[in-house]
Amino acid sequence: MRNGYKILWTDNALKELEKTIEYLEENWSEKELKNLFADLEKTLYLISQNPYVFQASDIKKDIRRTVISTLNTMYYRVYKNRIEIISFFSNRQNPKKRNLK
Repeated sequence: MRNGYKILWTDNALKELEKTIEYLEENWSEKELKNLFADLEKTLYLISQNPYVFQASDIKKDIRRTVISTLNTMYYRVYKNRIEIISFFSNRQNPKKRNLK
């Protein structure tokens, strides 16, 4: 991520990512897990180079969102010279469970 914004993960986002990985390890193949990581890596690179490339969330105007896969949406905000990943939400859940603080 040369010459891009620094990316930081909140504790909440890391916990959600960990739960997603555990779910995939238990219920899907290693191929799906690798695909998720590849998609996540590409998305993080894009965000680090241009944090406004993805649409603003309909929940809060300062939060942006991107669909990583059909099953996961990542929410982030641009704060000074860094990107703060605030949620790695599993779309299989009730949307009311989103924690975007």
